[in-house]
Amino acid sequence: MLTLFHHPMFASCRFVRLAFGEYGEELALIEEKPWTRRKEFLALNPAGSLPILLAEGDVPIVGASVIAEYLDETRGVLKRERRLFAEDPMERAEIRRLTDWYLTKTESEVTRHLVRERVLKPMMPESAGGGSPDSAAIRAARANVRQHLKYTNWLAGTRPWLAGNKVTYADLAAAAALSVLDYLGEVDWRENHAAREWYTRVKSRPSFRPLLADRVRGLTPVSHYADLDF
Repeated sequence: MLTLFHHPMFASCRFVRLAFGEYGEELALIEEKPWTRRKEFLALNPAGSLPILLAEGDVPIVGASVIAEYLDETRGVLKRERRLFAEDPMERAEIRRLTDWYLTKTESEVTRHLVRERVLKPMMPESAGGGSPDSAAIRAARANVRQHLKYTNWLAGTRPWLAGNKVTYADLAAAAALSVLDYLGEVDWRENHAAREWYTRVKSRPSFRPLLADRVRGLTPVSHYADLDF
C-alpha cells in the first residue's frame, strides 16, 4: 500500500485522495503538521510542503500535480473510460488548466487564507505563525469565494462535467477546494444551482466518502457537510 503524507484541510491533499479513490487504490494516510518541520518530513521534501506520496520503493513524489501525473502514467492509462485524463491533447490541456485553476489560483486567493486563519492558526504556536485570525485576510478571501463559485457555476452549467463529458482531474481539484470551503461553511450554494448540482454528483461518488468523514479537532463542519442531499 502506498503512503500519503497529508493534512485533511489542504485541498491539494484531498485532490490526491480523491484521485486514488476513483481508481480504487487504497492509501495509508499520515497526517502531517508541516509547520512543525519534523526532521523526517523534511528529509522527504526539503520544501516542507504537502502532499507527499511514498510510492513504490518508498520513493517520495512531491506535489499534487506531480502525483496526479504519476498516477495517470502508472494506473490511469490502464483505466480506459475511467481514466481521469483525456486521450486528446487539447482536452488534456483543458483538464490541466482547470486543475491548476483550483489547486493554484483558488488556493492562493481563497482556500489557503481561510484555512490558515480559521483552522491552522489556533493550533500553531506563535513561533510558527499562530495566534489570532487576521480578519482582513478572511474578508478578502470571502469576497473572492463568490467569483470562484460563479466560475464553477458557469462551467457546470455549460458542460456535463467541468472539463468536458466525463469526470476528470478538473472535477476532483474543484471538489477538493470547494469541500474544504464547504466544511468551513464558506460556500453559499443558493444562487449557484448548476455548481450545487455538480457538487452533489461529485459528493455522492464512493471516492468522496472518506472526505465526508474528516473532522478537525475543535472545528465542527457545517451541518450539511456530509449530507448528500443538501
